[in-house]
Amino acid sequence: MGDLNVESTAREMLAALQARRISCAELMDLHLARIAEKNSHLNAIVSLDEDRARDGASEADRTPYDERGPLHGLPWAFKDTHEVAGWPTTYGSPLYADHVPDRDELIVERIRHAGAVPIGKTNVPEFAAGSHTFNTVFGTTLNPVDSTRSAGGSSGGAACALAAGMVPLAEGSDMGGSLRNPASFCGVVGLRPSLGRVPEWPSDNQWETTSVGGPMARTVGDVALLLSVIAGPDARAPLALGDPGQSFSPLNSGSLRGIRVALSPDLAGAIEVDHEVAAVVEAAGTAMGAAGARVVAAQPELGLAEQTFRTLRAWHFQATFGQRLAEHPDAFKRSLADNIRAGESLTGADVARAYRDRTALAETMRLFFERYDVLVLPTSQVPPFPADQEFPADINGTPMQTYLDWMRSAYFITVTGCPAISVPAGTTRDGLPVGVQIVARHGADRRLLEIAAAFEALD
Repeated sequence: MGDLNVESTAREMLAALQARRISCAELMDLHLARIAEKNSHLNAIVSLDEDRARDGASEADRTPYDERGPLHGLPWAFKDTHEVAGWPTTYGSPLYADHVPDRDELIVERIRHAGAVPIGKTNVPEFAAGSHTFNTVFGTTLNPVDSTRSAGGSSGGAACALAAGMVPLAEGSDMGGSLRNPASFCGVVGLRPSLGRVPEWPSDNQWETTSVGGPMARTVGDVALLLSVIAGPDARAPLALGDPGQSFSPLNSGSLRGIRVALSPDLAGAIEVDHEVAAVVEAAGTAMGAAGARVVAAQPELGLAEQTFRTLRAWHFQATFGQRLAEHPDAFKRSLADNIRAGESLTGADVARAYRDRTALAETMRLFFERYDVLVLPTSQVPPFPADQEFPADINGTPMQTYLDWMRSAYFITVTGCPAISVPAGTTRDGLPVGVQIVARHGADRRLLEIAAAFEALD
């Protein structure tokens, strides 16, 4: 096995498997040992089935080398909102505590077809609502850097498991920051792809496009590898972009020289940002400039984003969960129930206005990216907050009234449709991870990954 361990990159693990320096069963045992060491405290992986995981790894070892997929033999814990045939999928809700799907959803189908070996699921907030991972089925996921702190969410279990070496890669989903915020909190990489880049199926509404699936990993190169598996068109998803997934990996070794960077620690005062987070973003801009990027203070006008996101989120939540809330009013956490009920008073005119404004935001970004290659801003407006809070009470003394208020740096980007990646960029004085969010024009996912990889290499 040499120097291979659970903190090696996924690409290193795959190369070792291909070279027969390690077996799938041995790689599984390494990860199960790390899970045994870390998970009882951090609570990142749920519905763990070690026997089935070992059986799956042994079966993977019997697959001929010329028939192996791009993720063959990698241990995998799927997000507990993604349905996996034959495995519990609870959505973090007591209403689904015993739910076992009979088919894979598309993102799971692609990862399994690529040869990954399921071991369990990763913990989520109830119905993936909110960027702090806790629920009444499995409890709270803790931050792997400081276990008194939140791991973020909704892909908090995935981010924690990655950072702690329990899994080599993870998939998640992102509506208001669910891939990006936990990546920032746990010191890993999370990509919210362009709308249509990672198709979703099944879906109650194939035309609703605030939530997208995407990859997480410890490095940008590994994120690109996973994107190459989960991206690409599918006949069941009519809004899917046509680029083949294989076009995203491997990445070219890139440079920041000449890259036009718009740097904005607080979107010109439109969002409240913790002072230490803002300082990390400023330092990232300085480092990019020293590497040859053309960095200027600039930001798009995103004033329409607040009401647009809140309207579309409430409309989506009411359509998806309204009937279940009516039937089980005590089975939902209060913040989620309030968000669902907020959709009840929306009119057709409200929703139409939100889509019109979203179209205007997309045009704003199209024009903005004629002048700049990327926008750099905070991923999260705060560092990881105490795990016993549902959300931060304030930012720099400004009160946060709801569980969404502190996530504007993420969800303002959501409604533009642009790809955005969170990359580790530094820490607070207390050593808490801080990520920067790098955003590119819609469709420029590969270019975004190359720029993010070049930034990552500055370390």
